[in-house]
Amino acid sequence: MSRFVIKGGRPVSGVHRVPGNKNAALPMLAASLLTAEPVVLSNLPLIADVRTMIDLLAELGAQVELDGERRTVRICARRVKSTHLSKALCGKVRSSILFAGPLLARCGCAKLYPPGGDVIGRRRIDTHLDGFRRLGASVRTGGTYLFKAAKRLEAQRILLDEASVTATENLVMAAVLAKGTTLLYNAACEPHVQDLCRMINAMGGRIGGIGTNLLTIEGVESLHGTEQRVGPDYIDAGSYMAAALVTGGELTVEGVEPADFEALERPFKRLGVRWAFDREARSLRLPARQRLKTAYDLGDAIPKIEDGPWPMFPSDLMSVLIVLATQTRGTTLFFEKMFESRMYFVDHLIGMGARIVQCDPHRVVVTGPTQLHGTRVASPDIRAGMALLVAALCAKNETVILNAGSIDRGYESVELELRRLGAGIERVND
Repeated sequence: MSRFVIKGGRPVSGVHRVPGNKNAALPMLAASLLTAEPVVLSNLPLIADVRTMIDLLAELGAQVELDGERRTVRICARRVKSTHLSKALCGKVRSSILFAGPLLARCGCAKLYPPGGDVIGRRRIDTHLDGFRRLGASVRTGGTYLFKAAKRLEAQRILLDEASVTATENLVMAAVLAKGTTLLYNAACEPHVQDLCRMINAMGGRIGGIGTNLLTIEGVESLHGTEQRVGPDYIDAGSYMAAALVTGGELTVEGVEPADFEALERPFKRLGVRWAFDREARSLRLPARQRLKTAYDLGDAIPKIEDGPWPMFPSDLMSVLIVLATQTRGTTLFFEKMFESRMYFVDHLIGMGARIVQCDPHRVVVTGPTQLHGTRVASPDIRAGMALLVAALCAKNETVILNAGSIDRGYESVELELRRLGAGIERVND
């Protein structure tokens, strides 16, 4: 166990280089099982969840060579020695479920334990199971999930009952080696889903409609190796931007994809945030000491910021945006539609002095600006933990955040990076 000790009031300023997208790296690692040839991934985020996925690959028999200095990993699953995943490792990450698709497609079977990850509400996997059944697999649930296919999977027209990111990724990986052409309706189209599809196409797959909610997957007999770069993590970028904004710092964010910010731009600008893109340099600059002020709707109506499937505002940034709103002049309603437990962390912000009314599990009203005060809190999950860290950076006095390891699952060496940018933060290992 470890904790962060933060002394607030210091501007977060400088240059932050965005790492690879966590939510792209995890399915891309799983997809390496689809071929017997080597797969090389670069721009890999060196976070706890990535290391757990690498451990799972090694456990299944893949040869894994991680070069942390170069942020690359070489995976060769020439022989898959086992299709049974470790209960302990499955329990560490939600993304362990992503091994079901490639193992089922290549080996005809997979045995997994219920995935772990953040507890931010009910995270159903019914969409995964229904899709696998449609492709011809048998599914048995209970203490374990057992998937079997007596013969090669067969393509189908599948309408997903929700635009689930991981279900889309799992079914794409299963369908790419199936017989025939699969049509996947209501598919998720987040940038990380697009990264996975482009990787599979580079391996010899035939996926059409990338970036839309209708994917056409022509099954192929086999896939070959590839070298792919993991795209930039816009959630990481948005989190560090919030840290700079609440502390009045000037920040340049390098290595961004401007198209990813189309979904982020309106909610941030609702709170008065200004930035400038250098598209050629692929960087974004936030001026210092911005005068944050809520832009009201017509008739001075209180505005609503809500999340949803891409290209709506991503749920993973709702927590840090709520913290930003506590330092913004005006009142804003936040509507979290994706997860029913994500908003509960605001109790910690209220304890720090934030003026927040929690209407129900999905909606909170935030009025700012308010001076936050340091306290002792525990990180409940990756994104809420980062939000509490951002709050601590602008709070008076000292804040202690317990369960720092939960933040490590999504943010790489966060205390080292923030300290390099001027923050007063230390990690204490118990």
